[in-house]
Amino acid sequence: MTVLQIIAIVISLAITVVGVALLTKTINHYVATFRLGQPEYRGDDKGARTVTLVREFLGHTRMSRLPVVAIAHWFTMVSFGILFFTLINAFGQLFEPSWTLPLIGHFPPYEWITEFFAWTGLLGIVLLMAIRQQNHPRSAAGEHGRRSRFFGSTWWQAYYVELTILGVTLCILALRVLEYALAKVEGLDTASALHFPMTAWLGESFTGLSVAALQGAIVVIATLKILISMAWMITIALNPTMGVAWHRFLAFFNIFWKRHADGRTSLGELQPIRVNGEPLDFENVDDLDEDAALGVGKIEDFTWKGLLDFTTCTECGRCQSQCPAWNTDKPLSPKLLVMSLRDHAHAKAPWLQASEEVRAKGIDAGSFSERTKAAVAVDQLVGETGYDITDPLGAYQPYGAPDGGGAVIDEDVLWSCTTCGACVEQCPVDIEHVDAIVDMRRYKNLIESAFPSELGGLFKNLEKNANPWGLAPRLRMDWAKDLPFDVPQVGGSGSSDVEALEDVDYLFWVGCAGAYEDRAKKTTRAVAELLHLADVRFAVLGDGEACTGDSARRAGNEFLFQMLAQQNVEVLNEVGATKIVVTCAHCFNTIKNEYPQLGGTYEVLHHTQLLNRLVREKRLTPVARPGDGDGLGMSRAGSTGSKVTYHDPCYLGRHNQVYAPPRELLQILPGVEYAEMERSGEKSFCCGAGGARMWMEEKLGTRINTNRTEEALATGADRIAIGCPFCKVMLTDGLNAAVQEGKKAEGEVEVVDVAQMLLAAVRRGDGGASVEQAHAVPDAPTPEPAI
Repeated sequence: MTVLQIIAIVISLAITVVGVALLTKTINHYVATFRLGQPEYRGDDKGARTVTLVREFLGHTRMSRLPVVAIAHWFTMVSFGILFFTLINAFGQLFEPSWTLPLIGHFPPYEWITEFFAWTGLLGIVLLMAIRQQNHPRSAAGEHGRRSRFFGSTWWQAYYVELTILGVTLCILALRVLEYALAKVEGLDTASALHFPMTAWLGESFTGLSVAALQGAIVVIATLKILISMAWMITIALNPTMGVAWHRFLAFFNIFWKRHADGRTSLGELQPIRVNGEPLDFENVDDLDEDAALGVGKIEDFTWKGLLDFTTCTECGRCQSQCPAWNTDKPLSPKLLVMSLRDHAHAKAPWLQASEEVRAKGIDAGSFSERTKAAVAVDQLVGETGYDITDPLGAYQPYGAPDGGGAVIDEDVLWSCTTCGACVEQCPVDIEHVDAIVDMRRYKNLIESAFPSELGGLFKNLEKNANPWGLAPRLRMDWAKDLPFDVPQVGGSGSSDVEALEDVDYLFWVGCAGAYEDRAKKTTRAVAELLHLADVRFAVLGDGEACTGDSARRAGNEFLFQMLAQQNVEVLNEVGATKIVVTCAHCFNTIKNEYPQLGGTYEVLHHTQLLNRLVREKRLTPVARPGDGDGLGMSRAGSTGSKVTYHDPCYLGRHNQVYAPPRELLQILPGVEYAEMERSGEKSFCCGAGGARMWMEEKLGTRINTNRTEEALATGADRIAIGCPFCKVMLTDGLNAAVQEGKKAEGEVEVVDVAQMLLAAVRRGDGGASVEQAHAVPDAPTPEPAI
């Protein structure tokens, strides 16, 4: 054994002992930190969870939104696991340069796989490094390059991980090259393309060296490989918040314990408030302990899964790049939010884990780090940070204000969210951002009574009259006035009314907007007429309806949601509802996905789904292009348009995966050209109304609805088709703004529901005129809540 080998062995073993010890300590820290979170059961159907994990891991299904990145990342990721054996081999080469793993060391398939993934891993990481530089904030749009998805990420950590992977793959390839040359010089039969299929050509360049020189080179490169690997291990052990490195381990656990065992995205229904791991029983709410957390007011109020979520974040910024709030210059970035909660959680963890005796002495008495002391001194999780709107990073203070106190996250961040779900849809490691945001809103609402002033009026209207506008329940059937057929009501006294729903096919849930908002009434009338034309038997609840509670729940007022929802579930169960059709995407999501939490399980269809089925069954037949005199309540110029684009409502598309039916309806309309927006389907951009934002002023940045409307206008479409009354209001307002700015002439473009266009194409008997034309409800400004 040479002096070089002795030195290499001592250094390598010493750094390995340190690395393993520190890594073990950090893993224990993780387990202890996650245990600080509130309990939540995620252990159901482990078989399905295992299948989901394997599918997402090997199929890279969550990464596929960016195909080039997905391919490069797949090879880099897989090479990390497969090439681990080369690290073991490197330790052996310190003692004997020609040493290989027993049994498989000279097994050709293993050697082929090793070289293949060494090369592809190298190419993959080089490509990922190039993509990071291409998307660097220095060359991105927005102030300080904020349109870059990497804006706000921890750059030194990303560079360090990339260079580590680059160094390791280069060392592996160099070792293979030298191993070939040594075998060739020693005259071994393994020195062939069979054993070195992708490195023999390089190895030939080194066959002129002596055996001693080659052996020495192998020892040096093996030592370098070990040093790089162990330095990386030590670095990540000392930085437990280094998500760009730790996600390669934690992602497996986060994916396995995602909300749905079958792998569905964690959208749709919100999770109920939990106390000690169990959903809160609102009938016994008075029995709760005084210190019971309703929502999340401190980092330890999150569940263990929430803390795991935050720690798994890899800072890739996919969520940030899709967020409508961030893209309209508001302070909310889902990535920065998660990063701040992660950093705060791990800084505060040592104090929370300390014994009562230690904590009794005070934070300054113990050997706590400065970050722990700062995190403990924070006044509240969400509050005022004093940030500057031009510096959104200032809205996130994981260690509080520089002089102590303050808040971790500014309240503007919390209330900018539309709960559109783009962040959750895009996240490659299944972080559940929306649940975290709503949980923090619940605490602000239920415990601190701190929420935007506009929501106070909304809550009062919902409490008093069970609709956001505060209008009288007796007005809920005004939309049906002057229709040439009777609309049956359940439990009504009219000749066409029904006692229960056994005699009809569907309960038509009109919704608050469909009953009260003038623009949405047109959709309600169109759907009713189409169902009548198709001989579909339906009935409505009339004034028996109450708001589903969607806005209340997403604003954080869970008590109000429970009141409205329980009232509706009781009515629906009493009348025997089984099949329900709705026109509002928010009502659709709430009744379909959230009412089962309260004992109300129904088959719920969005009106575009049912209408598409009726067209396929030939019960409705579009026979004419929606054109002049189509009765959509539109101006003459716009009504003659022949090009249409479709805006995906977030709560129909991302939250419920309903993308095809509305498009199929539009694409079968005679003489209509369909144009897709660039951001569509799962990447669709929000209208800005979700998450109770419909009822709040948009004071920060630019308007979300204007951003989306401009994208729709860029397609050259004459009509913007929608499938949700909230979207109709927002995009109509956005269109009006474009008209006022002179970007479009009045009436040049119209915003219409898919049902209105279908009705115009189906009704042809009198030149395309319809009941909607004869009794059109004029466009009116969006009613403001009666505060």
